[in-house]
Amino acid sequence: MADLKEIRGTRVEKLDTNPTTPGYNNQLFYNTTSNNYKVNRAGTAADGTWTSGGAFPVSTVERQAGAGTQTAAVSVAGYNPATPGAFNGVYEYNGTSWSTNPNSYPTSVYGLWGSGTQTAGLFVGGSPPITGAANKFDGTTFTSTGSLNTARYYLASAGTQTATIAFGGYTPAALSNTESFDGSTWTEVNDLNTARHSLSGTGISTAALAIGGNPGFANNELWNGTSWTEIAELNTPRQIGGASGTSTYGITYAGETGPGVPQAKTEFYNGSSWTEVADLSIARYAVGSLGGSAPGNSTVTWTGSGGSGTSTEEWNAPDIITTTITAS
Repeated sequence: MADLKEIRGTRVEKLDTNPTTPGYNNQLFYNTTSNNYKVNRAGTAADGTWTSGGAFPVSTVERQAGAGTQTAAVSVAGYNPATPGAFNGVYEYNGTSWSTNPNSYPTSVYGLWGSGTQTAGLFVGGSPPITGAANKFDGTTFTSTGSLNTARYYLASAGTQTATIAFGGYTPAALSNTESFDGSTWTEVNDLNTARHSLSGTGISTAALAIGGNPGFANNELWNGTSWTEIAELNTPRQIGGASGTSTYGITYAGETGPGVPQAKTEFYNGSSWTEVADLSIARYAVGSLGGSAPGNSTVTWTGSGGSGTSTEEWNAPDIITTTITAS
């Protein structure tokens, strides 16, 4: 603080020339009434926490697909162990509570993945039977669009309704296949380095993360729009987890570390390495996930296996952290 001059009755502000993303420039204020310096810095996922959200309408549903944001999300299809079997229910979350969409998904499937938003979503793959079908969602109804070249389930995807990549999956054999979607058709592009299923994905169609999966629970890869590159491994290897954010500010959470062994850990990726951050309150796997639809500092996950029941949890990492320093 040696470079600051005390100016009574005037705010003193210092701007950082290299702010952290997401967040704001660091700012330093002098408070003349209490002799406190207040330092604002950009928040990161390390400052995030999980809190309880509204209960999901169906208990212990799992392996469903999601799209949207924490305050405007949609959950599509999945598996209901109580039935047991795949179902085609569609539910929407407004940041407080879930409601039932009167229109069902075209087929009863699980193990599909979603991308896009609540009013412009894309959902692809699933089983049974194993399918490559893709359906667009406008917030009310579903419309069939071009199918994957390779039918699969337990895949992942990243992007928007009109620009998506789908990767990995099960046939029933682990796949490395990656396909690119232009809004109407799918095209085979360069494969993952490691074939796997039950992975999670986040990001956009030109910068995506493939996270975990089976085999290679700790394995992660980065897509640059052309090819995949191996990146740092997870601290806690897992499959059937969730993810949100970008390729330089992404989180992964929940998952299964062994058959029927749920995980509560959350990890943050900063573009080079993974860091353990706050845990979920309930360990779970096969969770609802928004993928790259939601930012890494504000997302939601719901239900899954491992005792989560109807539980929904919301993740928030603040943009700004304020620290008060008392002047001597």
